[in-house]
Amino acid sequence: MKVAGSVRVPGDKSITHRVLLLAGLARGTSHIGGALTSLDAQSSARVLRQLGSELSPLRKGTTVTVRGRGKFTAPKVTLFCGNSGTTTRLLLGLLSAHRFSATLTGDRSLRRRPMRRVTVPLATMGAQFTEQQGDGLPLTVRGGRLQPLRYDMPVSSAQIKSALLLAGMAGEVGVSLREPKGRSRDHTERLLQAFGFGVTERDGWIHFTPGGRLEPFDIQVPGDPSSAAFLVGAATMAQSGELRVSGVGVNSTRTGFLDVLGRMGARVEIEEPATHFGEPVGDLIVRPAALWGTEVTAGEIPGLIDEIPLLAILASRAVGTTTFRQVGELRVKESDRLGLIAENLRAVGAGAEVVGDDLVIEGTDRLPRGKVRTAADHRLAMAFAVLGTVTGARISIDDMACAAVSFPGFTETLREIRGSGR
Repeated sequence: MKVAGSVRVPGDKSITHRVLLLAGLARGTSHIGGALTSLDAQSSARVLRQLGSELSPLRKGTTVTVRGRGKFTAPKVTLFCGNSGTTTRLLLGLLSAHRFSATLTGDRSLRRRPMRRVTVPLATMGAQFTEQQGDGLPLTVRGGRLQPLRYDMPVSSAQIKSALLLAGMAGEVGVSLREPKGRSRDHTERLLQAFGFGVTERDGWIHFTPGGRLEPFDIQVPGDPSSAAFLVGAATMAQSGELRVSGVGVNSTRTGFLDVLGRMGARVEIEEPATHFGEPVGDLIVRPAALWGTEVTAGEIPGLIDEIPLLAILASRAVGTTTFRQVGELRVKESDRLGLIAENLRAVGAGAEVVGDDLVIEGTDRLPRGKVRTAADHRLAMAFAVLGTVTGARISIDDMACAAVSFPGFTETLREIRGSGR
């Protein structure tokens, strides 16, 4: 396969969720360009409308207009969050400071994802929660007057961290947090700082102090690095050519996968660096390269948790062994992502096994052929589609439609970068 050309990826998923929620809460009209229009982003837009905010339709190539009231109003229906864990957990933080009850639910996959990791510290702050089916959705939150929080987080998670910081913002109370290993993505901290809130880091603790002011804003959302990773992977495994992925967010808490790829021998450069609304942006220039195995440490995992499926695919084509340390968190993603990565790699002829909480992959030059089961997990579908670009590969994926959760038009984009190089 040869790659060539320049492409853009959809807007950053994490930033889109956060700016939609903040715009929906601000009093006045905000404008959001480049917003992701995926199913997950549509879930955030839908629940915001049900909470009293006005949003124009999320459509590719258009600027989203959001008119907020300065606070949410009590919903008349259950808030359906689709497949979006980010929508659910961040919203629980914001709703914890609102004095009404709201019930949240989601699709089958989301309903099985753990929520106590968010609700337990929020309850310590003063919110009340009623579970209907154990540690998951449906779940009812009743907010109220919140208390300051000092909390040692059990896992490094941007969703947990953001939920608690947003609760502090909405409830106008201080929050201090410490992540146990590595630092997760910091988009929420950057946005809060942009609105004048105090966010500092000292001795491993993140300290939030109220005092800022959430006002309407205009923003251009950068391209999603997690989406770009799949195209980077395809270009790295190509036989020749060069690919430019334009306007990608290169926040250091999101580009850990590039550090790992560099150790594996990949050839990726960042050009045209700039900063927008506190977020660094640049173009990724990717050329094909031979890869070798590496070890990904536990401390690196929070900064590349979403890219592990793609890195695992590349590891299966590398020379030698690649080990991902302490990736048990993958068991509670949209699927048992950890088990399915190993299962599917074996199904297509690669060597992979889960040892405790570690994922161990043996690289091979055997042509990947077989059937892949995704359990409707968008990142698994896209990762194995990338593996399918290997010349001579024959991979059947049971559900490519789920890629629309985060990357609408992924299959067409993958075809475009291959077709442009023919």
